Amino acid sequence: MEGTALTFDIMARAYLEDYHLQRYRTMNTARPRVEHLRECFGGWAVEAITADAVRRYQLHRRRQGAEGATINRETSALSRMFQLAIRRGLLERMPLFPNRLEENPPRDGFFEHDEFLKVRAQAPPSYQDVLDFAYYSGWRRNEILELTWDEVDMRGGVIRLSPRRSKTKAGRVLPMSAPLRAVLDRRRALRRLGDRRVFHRDGVPVRVWRTALRDACRKAHVPHRLLHDCRRTAARNLIRAGVPEPATYCYTSLSL
Repeated sequence: MEGTALTFDIMARAYLEDYHLQRYRTMNTARPRVEHLRECFGGWAVEAITADAVRRYQLHRRRQGAEGATINRETSALSRMFQLAIRRGLLERMPLFPNRLEENPPRDGFFEHDEFLKVRAQAPPSYQDVLDFAYYSGWRRNEILELTWDEVDMRGGVIRLSPRRSKTKAGRVLPMSAPLRAVLDRRRALRRLGDRRVFHRDGVPVRVWRTALRDACRKAHVPHRLLHDCRRTAARNLIRAGVPEPATYCYTSLSL
């Protein structure tokens, strides 16, 4: 690295390498942020990335229709690149970044049960099981899609999320309700020899979720919902059923 001019591309590569080193689970969001930044700053010398240049980037992304929260995450990624370069002794200081943009309030959507049933009926079969599990467990998308059979104890009637897969780094034990057992019974009937994954589509991991759910909502004539809305709904339903809030948090890691 000695004798090489520090550029955005070098910092971006180090930023993604840090994701691998730290084993962060959000590489799928880190890469798109880097690519958006690269559209503006690719090939730039680090000295050219000034506070004014970052402000122009914010304006550019606004004109593209990006939300304030999205732009803030992207400029935070750029700030992190500078911080990593300083820690490695490649840079002495970083520019003073513009103020963060105002963000819309967090979504607070919920599924009513009749809406859930309508949307479920319009979803492809392989996605119906994912939707059921989300609705009755309150787990995060990746916690569901990456679930493996060694985390499922059918005889003991519990599902264990290991700390290494938890966003909060804390493991969870979820009692297996009748709807969850029905989901797992269906998945077990479709299990392929040597495949550890619970959720798959003919052996292929279920991934393109957002489009499938959007289309199902449209066909069911239900306002657009996110899979994360199932998470909020599950926590609300547990509380309505009389489960104490601390126990609800233990099952879902979500506070309402």
